[in-house]
Amino acid sequence: MALGKRRSPSKLATVALSVAGLAAAGLTVAASSAASPAVYLDRHAAPGARAADLAGRLSLDEQLGQLVQIQVGKLYGDCGGYTPGPLNAGCAQDVLAKDLVGSILSGGGDVPGAGHFPNTPQTWATQINTLQKYAIQHSPHHIPIVYGADVVHGHNDIVGTTLFPQQIGLGSSFDAGLVRKIQVSAGRAALATNVRWAFSPVADVDTNSRWGRYYESFGEDPTLDGTLAAASVRGLQANGRVAASVKHFAGYAASDSGLDRTPTDISLRSLQTYQLPSYARGIQAGALSVMVNSSSVNGIPATASHYLLTTVLRRQIGFDGVAISDWADVAALWNKYHVASDYEHAIATAINAGVDVTMEPYDADSFITNLRAAVQDGLIAKSRIRQAVKRVLTMKFRLGLFDHPYVNADAANDILGADTSLARRAAAESSVLLRNAGGTLPLATSAKVVVTGPAADSVADTLGGWSVGWQGVPAGSNEDAVTVREGLQNAGGQNVTYAASQSAAVSAAAGADAIVAVLGRDPGAEGPNDQRDPTLPADQQALVSALKQTGKPVIVVLIDDRPDVLGDAATADAILAAWRPGSEGGDGVADLLYGKADPSGRLPVSWPARATDQPNSYLYATMPNTYNGNGAVYQPAYPFGFGLSYSTTSSTVTSVHRAEGSVAVRVKVTNSGSRDASVVVPVYVSQPESSVLVPAKRLAGFTRVHVDAGAARTVTVNVARSALKIVQGDVDASGPPTLEHGQYVFSTGPVTDAVTASATNSVTL
Repeated sequence: MALGKRRSPSKLATVALSVAGLAAAGLTVAASSAASPAVYLDRHAAPGARAADLAGRLSLDEQLGQLVQIQVGKLYGDCGGYTPGPLNAGCAQDVLAKDLVGSILSGGGDVPGAGHFPNTPQTWATQINTLQKYAIQHSPHHIPIVYGADVVHGHNDIVGTTLFPQQIGLGSSFDAGLVRKIQVSAGRAALATNVRWAFSPVADVDTNSRWGRYYESFGEDPTLDGTLAAASVRGLQANGRVAASVKHFAGYAASDSGLDRTPTDISLRSLQTYQLPSYARGIQAGALSVMVNSSSVNGIPATASHYLLTTVLRRQIGFDGVAISDWADVAALWNKYHVASDYEHAIATAINAGVDVTMEPYDADSFITNLRAAVQDGLIAKSRIRQAVKRVLTMKFRLGLFDHPYVNADAANDILGADTSLARRAAAESSVLLRNAGGTLPLATSAKVVVTGPAADSVADTLGGWSVGWQGVPAGSNEDAVTVREGLQNAGGQNVTYAASQSAAVSAAAGADAIVAVLGRDPGAEGPNDQRDPTLPADQQALVSALKQTGKPVIVVLIDDRPDVLGDAATADAILAAWRPGSEGGDGVADLLYGKADPSGRLPVSWPARATDQPNSYLYATMPNTYNGNGAVYQPAYPFGFGLSYSTTSSTVTSVHRAEGSVAVRVKVTNSGSRDASVVVPVYVSQPESSVLVPAKRLAGFTRVHVDAGAARTVTVNVARSALKIVQGDVDASGPPTLEHGQYVFSTGPVTDAVTASATNSVTL
């Protein structure tokens, strides 16, 4: 098992040490003058005031350094980025003393020292403290760096930390409270290692399951995605010492091809109605930073878009934090997109559009040189530089970096083995039961079970991409997780037999009561993980067919990044979509298969019946139309919001009332089954008449409620009136988002059911 996995989680020690406590070690920031104390040194002053004061004291070179972020590997080994070795004093001098770089990041799989040191929390904390000390001592005004990493499903770059389900699984939970708790844990782990800038959450709205990052989104609906993005931000930033970064602003998941970093061509109505709201919810939850979309929108690279980064982000949404580019995207304006003649003009274009910090992982010196030239040549106003610098410094002051720049490295390993019970609960809540023919599930613990399939005993598959490595757990890593095989054996003991091959599984089936086939694609991340044909591999479909021929019940567990078209696997007696369930995934899956937990997850995306059904969102496919072909346009294998339970539940809207700024929808939830159940209660809205086309139903709000067997409960879901607005205007979508006067009808689903307005489920606004 993973390092520390089976220890009882110890209480995380206090990791932020005061400047005074470290003064004796020579690790203090600048001391103020008693004669003329500077505002920026007054820890009781507001962060904005401290930042404004300090920004006004900096030389141009000091200001420029705050606007770049460099890859950590450029400071270690031979400074090439990926060569193992200790901190290179020469490169540290160039990057932190000469260029005065204000931020460092670990990209996916980047470890301080690149393998020269063990990949432990203590190593991270020790090395980041070392970099921090060097930066403070070599900065004329003793400005600390802010260290960033992709903290996307836990502190996922480090071996042995607790990893939670990927975001698509958390989207399946429809549980904002759970998401917040998970992100509190992730923020605590990040802080323990002095990672103070978490590049999370992903607020992109899924539209096409070809996309290699499909699993990084919460789903295909902006209300769901926005609610969970907001919960993520609040959780990550709960300790007040870690910044969340809502990404990737905006429309990153909506590319026409479905492939990563390819053009998005989208109407302004769709952009504003179905893409922007999820980012806005995360930002309005208090996110300190936003990461910019790497691709282009309507012919303009997002990094170069003044409309997106200033008009929309700043003026419409009201964001006042730090906007950072993604990996090497500013240089891409010149060497990939060719919208700038050289690097100097690319930098000017991005900064003038609204980028504050450039993630320039490869060459900080080149960035600083060209940025300085752009200022000297009048391409960027000095006032814009000061504005960006003030934003960066304000974030650093908010994070307490000037007053508490270091952490207690000796306590960092306390995060190992933490919150495993939360991870197990999350794995169960994140799984969706798609099929359960004849009550195949739950299994009795006495049942003889054969478990097989390519993902049955794979740690890499269980965790997915962004786990120790960028594309997933690297070969040879000692990272571990509870696989489905282990989880079933933990629950069923000697009654569970593992068969490593199809022939072995077919042979073992003779003495079994049921067969569990764990299927799914290999893990991956952006680019290499794109799938032009998102269909379950043929050999895995053939495995299900062969197992079915044994006459024994076949249960398919899908460990995957996306809703792959199932083909022959759809004939299995039971199907559970567990996505990438994380460190405790196998135990969470076993809890469901054996009935220790009731399946409560619901699909946050539409499950396509055909690989050609792309884009594949209910929001677009249920728009009014004059189609006269075969059946409805929206024909998924399983619709958005679908999911089975071991109990029998139903929900009905009982009343709708206008409230200040919202609509209060009361829903009666009844459990007529024999088991207690946790029930996802979606509230959809329909408009019988609208001047602009809207989906037949769209999610307006949701909650979860526990209902005892044979009981009923009534819950209230408050739907913000702002969530009901639709962008007005003709084809040009020139009008503002407006709450149209008319009738609004509320229902609880399924999303494919017709809705009839009545006095109890509708209201005129």
